[in-house]
Amino acid sequence: MPHMIWKGAISFGLVHVPVQLYPATQSEKVGFNLLDKRSMDPIGYKQFNKNTGKDVTRENIVRGFEYEKGKYVVMSDAEIRSANPESTQTVDILAFVEAPDISFLSLDTPYYLAPDRKGEKVYALLRDALKASGKVGIASVVLHNKQHLAALIPVGPALALNTLRWADEVRDFDQFKLPDEDPKKAGVTPKELEMAQRLIDDMSDTWNPHDYHDTFREDIMALVEKKVKEGKTEEVSEVEDGTPRKSSAEILDLSELLKRSLKKGKPAAKRGSKATASGSDDDASDAEEPAAAAKPARKTATRRKRA
Repeated sequence: MPHMIWKGAISFGLVHVPVQLYPATQSEKVGFNLLDKRSMDPIGYKQFNKNTGKDVTRENIVRGFEYEKGKYVVMSDAEIRSANPESTQTVDILAFVEAPDISFLSLDTPYYLAPDRKGEKVYALLRDALKASGKVGIASVVLHNKQHLAALIPVGPALALNTLRWADEVRDFDQFKLPDEDPKKAGVTPKELEMAQRLIDDMSDTWNPHDYHDTFREDIMALVEKKVKEGKTEEVSEVEDGTPRKSSAEILDLSELLKRSLKKGKPAAKRGSKATASGSDDDASDAEEPAAAAKPARKTATRRKRA
């Protein structure tokens, strides 16, 4: 069960729906720690003056907004806090719009809303009314001391809240050199268009997210398991100057990471090619019992046509 972010209410007209807000996604990305190869100590973040190269103490660090190249307005923490919107714990619906009118480019972070304080009936009423109308609610909400525009969307038995990017956060098409939307002006012939449409029809299928896997992560975890079994692991040790290093709970325990990952492993199916190596998010689960090792599938991800 994910951690609840906050509890409040959906408000539209005189109707208030008590809800609890939860993250709708969890990270399954591969994360790597930066280590000192001599001792396996973790590499930390150092604050220094980029011009002089000298270290800067915390009391000498301020926040500045660059209004022109090399020119800043310095703002105190108190000034920044005073500009933050007040957290109201309310999803204030501003309007209802047709769902297809919202561009995929505007979608940001999804959350689930669950009913709270015996609000199941009014929650179901809003969910079912949205489904019947084919519309979604456009709302204002404050999360983590930041104001967001969001879409309230019925998804199966749940109401989801998807934060939206503001209009000026999405780049305009005119910033790019794109072909004309008129096929003739773009040089596309009717025959070519027909063949492309036939190819799309041949490759069409029902969307099932479980058909696609992060093959990069699966292969990395298989390699981690192989190295652990072969004893090719490293522990915190002494550096060349003889300074002793103590084991730290913050060092990545590959065996424990493997147990967690294999516990979450999915059966072999169609595999996508999402290859992203970035830091892990903060929704990692607690350690679980070990499970059977997952064997990496080596062939290129393909789509199988159903019979």
